[in-house]
Amino acid sequence: MTATLPAVHNGAVTTADPSAETSPASHTLPESALAQSPPSSGPPGALADITGSGAESLAGYSGTPAAPGSGLQELLRMNPPDAAEATWGPAPAGQPALESVILPDDRVQIGDTTIYPWRVHSYLLIELTNGTWASGTGFFIGPHTVITAGHCVFVRGTGPGSGWVRSVTVMPGRNGSSLPFGSVAVSGGGLRSVQGWTQNGDSNWDIGALILPTNLGEQTGWLGFGAYDDNTLMSSIANIAGYPADKPTGTQWYHSRRLPSVAAQRISYEVDTYGGQSGSAVYRLVNGQRHAFGIHTNGVSPGVPVNSGVRITGPVFDRLKAWKA
Repeated sequence: MTATLPAVHNGAVTTADPSAETSPASHTLPESALAQSPPSSGPPGALADITGSGAESLAGYSGTPAAPGSGLQELLRMNPPDAAEATWGPAPAGQPALESVILPDDRVQIGDTTIYPWRVHSYLLIELTNGTWASGTGFFIGPHTVITAGHCVFVRGTGPGSGWVRSVTVMPGRNGSSLPFGSVAVSGGGLRSVQGWTQNGDSNWDIGALILPTNLGEQTGWLGFGAYDDNTLMSSIANIAGYPADKPTGTQWYHSRRLPSVAAQRISYEVDTYGGQSGSAVYRLVNGQRHAFGIHTNGVSPGVPVNSGVRITGPVFDRLKAWKA
């Protein structure tokens, strides 16, 4: 295999990795050979309740059915649109939103975002190349690595905000105007994606990463991540926490459902999401361990009444592992 140097664009890196041109269909992982990267709950104490149900335990949440350029304070008052709109535009009149609440809406708000795992999830304030703003969600997978959707770091198309974003401000565990872990801005070489997204616009490779200049993840902890086979995923509950723009600005919300279907490169779920949640982790909770198996990227569309995300396959796993290093 011939090594290829990364292609650099405005200081940001597009990984010229063979996985960007390889179909995950050729990387089937048997149950006996699951690839997993372990989670970390961060400092001792301040942990959410652990249950054996596969879904998070939260007061007021009925659970998953058994069936299948300004000052920071000013920026905090903003409620910008989801980063997906910069690439695909707003949903046409009468069509479902880019990310959708699948009724009934039984999402619950996370009241204390300082405990694990809620502090792992970060609000992303994104400045596009034309100086406008967008929002997204990301999640820690290591001390200095936050994973998100590719369209949160690189806007496809030819619009005024297209290309690599100017910066992304990461706000772990944001709770309204409160930033319990502060914030850190990432730009230039800290923005990462893959050729499958930045050059090909392939939604199956809509993944990105933020390499922080600090080890903020040591304070928050992080999720593990894994590549699982179809049977494992179909028996898993999809958990999603993030920052939907239809709720009070900067508040974190949670929902879960079982997966109705999986495909070679994507996962589909009836978990409620909304604009602002692009880049959220889709994770499973088993034996107290939380492992992401997907990255949320899309809402429902005509004829496809489920939200969806990029599946962590063997090649995606390898890329995330490299970003975590």
